[in-house]
Amino acid sequence: MAVAGSAHLTWGKVRGFALSLPGAVEEFPWGETVAKVNKKVFVFLGVDDGSHPMAVTVKLTDEAAHAHALASPGAEPAGYGLGRAGWVRVPLEEPGAPAAELLCDWVEESYRALAPKRLVAELDGT
Repeated sequence: MAVAGSAHLTWGKVRGFALSLPGAVEEFPWGETVAKVNKKVFVFLGVDDGSHPMAVTVKLTDEAAHAHALASPGAEPAGYGLGRAGWVRVPLEEPGAPAAELLCDWVEESYRALAPKRLVAELDGT
Protein backbone atom coordinates (compact mmCIF):
# COMPACT_ATOMS: atom_id res chain seq x y z
CA MET A 1 0.00 0.00 0.00
CA ALA A 2 2.92 2.34 0.62
CA VAL A 3 3.79 2.28 -3.07
CA ALA A 4 0.26 3.29 -4.06
CA GLY A 5 0.33 6.09 -1.46
CA SER A 6 3.67 7.40 -2.68
CA ALA A 7 2.47 7.04 -6.28
CA HIS A 8 -0.51 9.24 -5.44
CA LEU A 9 1.77 11.87 -3.87
CA THR A 10 4.05 11.76 -6.92
CA TRP A 11 1.02 12.06 -9.23
CA GLY A 12 -0.19 15.11 -7.29
CA LYS A 13 3.21 16.80 -7.51
CA VAL A 14 3.49 16.14 -11.25
CA ARG A 15 -0.07 17.36 -11.86
CA GLY A 16 0.56 20.53 -9.84
CA PHE A 17 3.78 21.23 -11.72
CA ALA A 18 2.14 20.66 -15.12
CA LEU A 19 -0.69 23.06 -14.30
CA SER A 20 1.78 25.70 -13.09
CA LEU A 21 3.30 26.03 -16.56
CA PRO A 22 2.30 29.11 -18.60
CA GLY A 23 -1.00 28.63 -20.41
CA ALA A 24 -1.56 25.11 -19.04
CA VAL A 25 -5.14 23.93 -18.54
CA GLU A 26 -6.56 20.72 -17.12
CA GLU A 27 -9.15 18.75 -19.06
CA PHE A 28 -10.79 15.35 -18.69
CA PRO A 29 -11.26 13.73 -22.12
CA TRP A 30 -12.01 10.00 -22.07
CA GLY A 31 -12.44 10.23 -18.30
CA GLU A 32 -8.74 10.77 -17.69
CA THR A 33 -6.80 13.82 -16.56
CA VAL A 34 -4.65 15.63 -19.11
CA ALA A 35 -2.77 18.92 -19.13
CA LYS A 36 -2.95 20.94 -22.33
CA VAL A 37 -1.27 24.00 -23.74
CA ASN A 38 -2.66 25.74 -26.82
CA LYS A 39 -5.30 22.93 -27.08
CA LYS A 40 -2.55 20.27 -27.32
CA VAL A 41 -2.04 17.60 -24.66
CA PHE A 42 1.47 17.73 -23.22
CA VAL A 43 0.97 15.20 -20.44
CA PHE A 44 -1.52 12.39 -19.93
CA LEU A 45 -2.03 11.86 -16.19
CA GLY A 46 -4.53 9.02 -16.41
CA VAL A 47 -6.94 8.55 -13.51
CA ASP A 48 -6.28 8.75 -9.79
CA ASP A 49 -9.39 6.88 -8.60
CA GLY A 50 -7.68 3.49 -8.29
CA SER A 51 -9.43 2.01 -11.33
CA HIS A 52 -6.16 1.83 -13.32
CA PRO A 53 -2.47 1.77 -12.33
CA MET A 54 -1.18 5.32 -11.95
CA ALA A 55 1.10 6.53 -14.74
CA VAL A 56 2.29 9.64 -16.51
CA THR A 57 2.65 9.79 -20.30
CA VAL A 58 4.93 12.44 -21.81
CA LYS A 59 6.39 13.32 -25.21
CA LEU A 60 10.20 13.19 -25.07
CA THR A 61 12.04 14.36 -28.16
CA ASP A 62 15.49 14.39 -26.54
CA GLU A 63 17.03 10.98 -27.25
CA ALA A 64 18.77 10.70 -23.87
CA ALA A 65 15.62 11.62 -21.90
CA HIS A 66 13.54 9.27 -24.06
CA ALA A 67 15.93 6.37 -23.43
CA HIS A 68 16.09 7.19 -19.70
CA ALA A 69 12.28 7.22 -19.45
CA LEU A 70 11.99 3.90 -21.30
CA ALA A 71 14.51 2.41 -18.85
CA SER A 72 12.15 3.17 -15.92
CA PRO A 73 10.49 0.10 -14.36
CA GLY A 74 7.46 -0.88 -16.44
CA ALA A 75 7.80 2.04 -18.88
CA GLU A 76 6.77 1.54 -22.48
CA PRO A 77 6.07 3.48 -25.66
CA ALA A 78 2.57 4.95 -25.39
CA GLY A 79 -0.30 3.14 -27.05
CA TYR A 80 -2.51 4.24 -29.93
CA GLY A 81 0.54 4.87 -32.10
CA LEU A 82 1.77 7.72 -29.89
CA GLY A 83 4.95 5.81 -29.04
CA ARG A 84 6.20 6.33 -32.60
CA ALA A 85 6.03 10.10 -31.99
CA GLY A 86 8.16 9.90 -28.83
CA TRP A 87 5.43 9.46 -26.20
CA VAL A 88 6.39 7.28 -23.22
CA ARG A 89 4.10 5.88 -20.51
CA VAL A 90 5.86 5.76 -17.13
CA PRO A 91 4.09 3.81 -14.33
CA LEU A 92 4.19 5.41 -10.90
CA GLU A 93 3.42 2.33 -8.76
CA GLU A 94 6.38 0.17 -9.85
CA PRO A 95 9.21 -0.31 -7.34
CA GLY A 96 11.99 2.03 -8.43
CA ALA A 97 9.61 4.39 -10.27
CA PRO A 98 11.14 7.78 -11.08
CA ALA A 99 10.97 10.53 -8.46
CA ALA A 100 8.53 13.41 -8.91
CA GLU A 101 11.40 15.79 -9.71
CA LEU A 102 12.56 13.71 -12.68
CA LEU A 103 8.99 13.27 -13.90
CA CYS A 104 8.52 17.05 -13.72
CA ASP A 105 11.64 17.50 -15.86
CA TRP A 106 10.08 15.18 -18.44
CA VAL A 107 6.75 17.03 -18.23
CA GLU A 108 8.61 20.28 -18.88
CA GLU A 109 10.34 18.79 -21.92
CA SER A 110 6.98 17.57 -23.23
CA TYR A 111 5.52 21.04 -22.62
CA ARG A 112 8.40 22.73 -24.47
CA ALA A 113 7.89 20.39 -27.45
CA LEU A 114 4.22 21.40 -27.80
CA ALA A 115 3.85 24.93 -26.39
CA PRO A 116 3.95 28.05 -28.57
CA LYS A 117 7.29 29.87 -28.53
CA ARG A 118 5.82 32.83 -26.65
CA LEU A 119 4.81 30.59 -23.73
CA VAL A 120 8.20 28.85 -23.69
CA ALA A 121 9.78 32.33 -23.58
CA GLU A 122 7.49 33.18 -20.66
CA LEU A 123 8.61 29.99 -18.90
CA ASP A 124 12.24 30.97 -19.46
CA GLY A 125 11.57 34.50 -18.18
CA THR A 126 12.53 36.14 -21.47
